[in-house]
Amino acid sequence: MTVYTSNLVIHTGTYFEQTFVFESETSNYRLDLTGYTACARLKKYESSSPAATFEIAFTSRYLGKIRLSLTETATANLKPGKYFYDVLLNDGSKIIRVIEGQATVKKAVTRI
Repeated sequence: MTVYTSNLVIHTGTYFEQTFVFESETSNYRLDLTGYTACARLKKYESSSPAATFEIAFTSRYLGKIRLSLTETATANLKPGKYFYDVLLNDGSKIIRVIEGQATVKKAVTRI
């Protein structure tokens, strides 16, 4: 499977979410994610400890949709700057990297 690159912008102290839709490489039709698990982490550097672990929801397994999210508390703990992230899918027999990219964390100006 081809690794898709998508860059993100995350604001500190706010709820973050991004939805992705996967397609089959062979049919250009949605990829059925039934039976898959997923994980995604945000790191400052490849070798560093995770700065955050994304919550992942399969919003429609049949239609190949997943949602990455971070709570307000999780983003509040991030320092502004550039990070890297990736998303791994596991179908029970193999683990594949499906998304990668940079995440720019910006400090939110307005406070509630």
